[in-house]
Parts: sequence; structure tokens; C-alpha cells
Amino acid sequence: MERTSRNRHPGADSVRVTNPDGAGVFVFTCDHASNFLPAEFGTLGLPASDLARHIAWDPGALPVAQILSERLDAPLVETRVSRLVLDCNRPLGAPDLIPPVSETTTIPGNENLSAEARQARVDRCWKPFHETIEGLIEARTARGLETRLVSVHSFTPIYKGIDRPWHIGIIHDDDTRLSAPLIAALKREGGFTVGANQPYSPADRVYFTLERHARSRGLLCAMIEIRNDEIRDQSGQEKWGERLAGIFTGLEPARLPKPPPMKTVRTIEGTI
Repeated sequence: MERTSRNRHPGADSVRVTNPDGAGVFVFTCDHASNFLPAEFGTLGLPASDLARHIAWDPGALPVAQILSERLDAPLVETRVSRLVLDCNRPLGAPDLIPPVSETTTIPGNENLSAEARQARVDRCWKPFHETIEGLIEARTARGLETRLVSVHSFTPIYKGIDRPWHIGIIHDDDTRLSAPLIAALKREGGFTVGANQPYSPADRVYFTLERHARSRGLLCAMIEIRNDEIRDQSGQEKWGERLAGIFTGLEPARLPKPPPMKTVRTIEGTI
């Protein structure tokens, strides 16, 4: 039976943890799991068709992450509110934390927000997500469990008119102890195109969750990006979930020098 828990703070309905007591070495996050808009935000001035698009969430990513959680006895932390309200995979000072424009679409409900309104969104979404991950890792450390943190995302086949040929991308920084064997294993499978730091890289500010919770502690980590036409239905989600679970099951970290932990990404609360 699926085990879930929710934090007991004002943003408790903004984050969900599946299998919090999982004893496997992996912990998964799904930073853009939902396109849900709580009632207090209305539609942010957008039609329903926009709320179904990638600008609102990462379609297909959550079912893949759920398969990984189940197969690998891994905790899974997911957001429960659309990234249009606030993008939890951004530092508090990022210009696209609460995006006024996403891709080429203006978000009317995000324009001219007061400092109080912005802080309310941080309290509603950002804090619960990151406090949950932090508490989970600390609890695992106390239990003597190794933690390898992996975030699961999806991306669009075409972005601003440019085709993206990769079926899956692995995003990493200079710590490649986990990403290098993962990329190598995917390439050995064959039949699809693997991107290394494609279609994004940490320079695009997409690596924040891993920087904050894994790299700051010296933990193994990597970010998975799957092209969303590959996981638009249950068949594709199961294919990629099972493929990745099989790879992770036998994956051995690369024998590379352990880089020093990064300093925790600086955030400035109340001044965004």
C-alpha cells in the first residue's frame, strides 16, 4: 500500500511524500509534478488550455517518479501546486521564481505582486517543499541510510520553435559520480538519444533543488529530463519508469574524486 505523509504547517497541502520510510539508497523529487491552482489564485488570468501546457507543470514526470519510488523502495517528494504559482526549483532571489512570463506566455496573475503576496506564496509552496526534503534527508542520516538524490522532470519536444532531438537528458554539475554511469548505462541501452546537460544545464538555474539539498551535503545526485512526448500516456510512463528502475538497481557510482560540498545556495527571504 502506498504510504504518504504531509507536513503540518500552512503549506501542508503543497507537498506530498510517498514512501517516507523507504530504505533504498535513492530519494526522488518531482519539482513540477502538478498543474493544480488553489482556489485563491483563480486561473492566474490564463485559459484552461494554457494550464494544461508544459508552462504549468512537467507532464508525465510524476508517474515515472512514482514507478521509481515503488520499484526502488525510495521516498518521493512532489509538489502539489503549479509552478506558475511559484517554481520550487529556483532560489528565492531568482527572477523566474514567480514567473511574469513563462516561455512566451504572459501570466497576468503574476504581475505587480506586492511583497506580502510574494512572501505568502513562498510560505505556501517553497518553504514546505524544501523543509520536507531537508527533514527527510536528516531523518535518513540519523538512520544511517545512504542518500542519492535524483529529481525527475520532463521537457517539450519543441522550445521557441527549436526541435529538441534528445529523448532523455541527464543534467549534472562537476560532480559526475552518479551522472556519468547513468549516462553510460542509458547509451548502452541504445535506440534513443541521450543528452548530457541537454536540453538544460545548471547554468540555466534548473539545478537548485539538487544544489541546496545534495551538493551542499556532498551527496550523489543527478537530474533526469524526459521528453514529454515519450511519457504522455501510461505505456510510455511505464516504459521509462521500468527502464530507469532497472538501470538504477545495478548502478555503481563512478570512482571519481569526491568534490567538496557546495555552499548552500543563498536565499534572501522577504526581499524577493
